[in-house]
Amino acid sequence: MGSLGYPEETEGFAVAMGAEKELFGGAEKVPPFRIAEIRAAIPRHCWVKDARRSMSYVARDVAAVAALASAAAFLDSPLVWPAYWFAQGTMFWALFVLGHDCGHGSFSENGRLNNIVGHFLHSFILVPYHGWRISHRKHHQNHGHVENDESWHPLTEKTYKSLEFFTWKMRFTVPFPIFAFPVYLWKRSPGKRGSHFHPESDLFLPHEKGEVITSTACWFAMLALLLVSACVVGPVRVLKLYAAPYAIFIMWLDFVTYLHHHGHDEKLPWYRGKEWSYLRGGLTTLDRDYGWINNIHHDIGTHVVHHLFPQIPHYNLIEATRAAKPVLGKYYREPEKSGAFPVHLLGVLVRSLRVDHFVSDHGDVVFYQSDPQLNGHKKSK
Repeated sequence: MGSLGYPEETEGFAVAMGAEKELFGGAEKVPPFRIAEIRAAIPRHCWVKDARRSMSYVARDVAAVAALASAAAFLDSPLVWPAYWFAQGTMFWALFVLGHDCGHGSFSENGRLNNIVGHFLHSFILVPYHGWRISHRKHHQNHGHVENDESWHPLTEKTYKSLEFFTWKMRFTVPFPIFAFPVYLWKRSPGKRGSHFHPESDLFLPHEKGEVITSTACWFAMLALLLVSACVVGPVRVLKLYAAPYAIFIMWLDFVTYLHHHGHDEKLPWYRGKEWSYLRGGLTTLDRDYGWINNIHHDIGTHVVHHLFPQIPHYNLIEATRAAKPVLGKYYREPEKSGAFPVHLLGVLVRSLRVDHFVSDHGDVVFYQSDPQLNGHKKSK
C-alpha cells in the first residue's frame, strides 16, 4: 500500500476500477482556497431563513399527501395503487427533507418551531427526529473521515473481511442497500455500535438523552397509531395506504443519500488524521440531478454547498451553488443532466456497489477498493 493509501493489488482483492485515473481534484493537495472564500462568494440573502416560506412547503407537501391518500382510497383500483405507492412514497421523502431542514436549523430562526415541525414530519414517516438529527450532525461535522463519518462511510479492509455473510450480501447486493435505513436507525452501520432510539447510545451526549427519549416516544406513538388503524380499517388498507409508500420512501432515502457520496467516475478520496479537514471532506460530496423531482424533494440533490453550509435553506441552494462554483473550480463536479426520470442514476448505483467495497486500514488519503469475490457470490475467508 502506497503512502497515500492508493489502491494496490493485495491477495484475494483487486484494484478498484478506474483507480488509474487522475486523482480527483488533486486529492493529495490541500485545496487552494479556504471555506471563508466560498462563504463570501454566496450572496447574503441566501442565508436568510424565512419561516413562512418554509411552512408553505410543509403545507404544500402535507396537502399532497392527504390528497393522494384520499384519491387512492376512493378509487381503490389495482390500476391506481402502484402509481399511488410511487407518488406517495416520493412525497414521504419530501416530508423527510423538510424535517431534515428542521434538524439543521435551516427551516427557521425559531428553534422551538424547528423541533415541533421536525417531530411532526419525521414521526409521521417513522424517523426518530432527535436521534437522527444528532447522528446526521455528526455526519456533517466529520464527512469524508474514514473512522468518524456516520452515514455511508467506508468499511476498512479489516472490518469488511470480518462481516458475517448475511450482512456482507445485504450491504453490497442490489436492491438490499436501498432498504438499509430502518436497520441503520436500530443498529447503525457495520463497525459501529448504538441505536438512534436508545438514550444511552454512544451517539448521544448526556444532555441529549431527554431529546432522544422524546423522539423515541413519538416514534412509538406513530407505530401505535398505525396498529390501531389496522384494527379499525383492516391491515390490508394500512399496508396499501401507508406501508407500501413507506417502502418507496426508504428506497428514495437510501438511493439519494448513497449517491451523494459515491459513484463518481473518478475515485473520491477518504481521509484520516491530519489530512482530513471539514472543507476537504465536504468537497468529496456530489451534486445529482433528478429532473422534475428536484422541485418535489426540495433540491436535496444540490448537495455540495449544503454539506459545507447546512444553515442555507433548501430554496436558496441552487443560487448559492451557482455563486460558489467560480471559487470551487475543478473541485465542483457538474451533475449529469437527468431525463424525465433519473434512470441514469440506477446504473451509477449498481456500478458503485460492484466496485466500492472497502478502504485500506492504513494511509491518510485512501480510496475504495474492490473485492472480486463479492460479485462471484463467494465471501473470502
